[in-house]
Amino acid sequence: MSGTAIIAGEGGLPARLVAALAERGETCILAELDGFPADVSGVTPIRFRIERLALLLDDLAARGVTRVVFAGAIRRPRLDPELFDPRTATLVPRLLAAIGEGDDAALREVIAIFEDWEFEVVGAETLAPDLVPGAGLLAGTPGEADRRDAARAAEIVAGLGALDLGQGAVVAQGLCLAVETLPGTDAMLAFVALHAPRLRPDPAGARGVFYKAPKPSQDRRVDLPTLGPDTVRAAAAAGLAGIAWEASGVILLDPAAMVEAARAAGLFLWARER
Repeated sequence: MSGTAIIAGEGGLPARLVAALAERGETCILAELDGFPADVSGVTPIRFRIERLALLLDDLAARGVTRVVFAGAIRRPRLDPELFDPRTATLVPRLLAAIGEGDDAALREVIAIFEDWEFEVVGAETLAPDLVPGAGLLAGTPGEADRRDAARAAEIVAGLGALDLGQGAVVAQGLCLAVETLPGTDAMLAFVALHAPRLRPDPAGARGVFYKAPKPSQDRRVDLPTLGPDTVRAAAAAGLAGIAWEASGVILLDPAAMVEAARAAGLFLWARER
């Protein structure tokens, strides 16, 4: 039996959290949403569907779970009305109403349902605080123009978040080159890599900053933005000067590898005070 369950999606975060628990001699239960496999070696997951969510919650409680953390990326799954069990069916009006209000509302309602089963829902930083660094420079040093671009990008991301859109933006020389929307960070940085040279007013000026932050009103126990070594490499390919993010508000999937990649590419990494 284990007191902790990780509700896992795609990406590297579930494996990092499993490893963090193992370092403390703790085990966990990994619950994997059908269609969104978690890449965690050595752990056999429980696979579940949203249509049978109540059965999952009952199962976790029976296994002695008291604490739950959500980790990894998922997209809205397609639901099959014929698969709903009677108890989960009673939750559908709550979920549909929340989904109609946007992603943040849907996630808050999911948290509320888990709490109705008396689970404590915690953020990833509770299990692995080193993955969510406080303010400071991890690599390189931003120049004054970079700092101005980061400040402008932070304003833009706050505006995006208020509309329940993306969590990132790229700004160069005061101009917004791209914002993060449904296709995600990789698509945004690929766009910048293709178009930034002609979008920057001064080819010899500041190269630009990728900034990431949580949405202003989101519940920070779930859906914190993440950065990893692949993000650093993509930012370098886009010709940017560095990456900045809101201190204590972004998960770094592999901080050591990110620093190594940033130093190799000559990029700065900056956890910026809000």
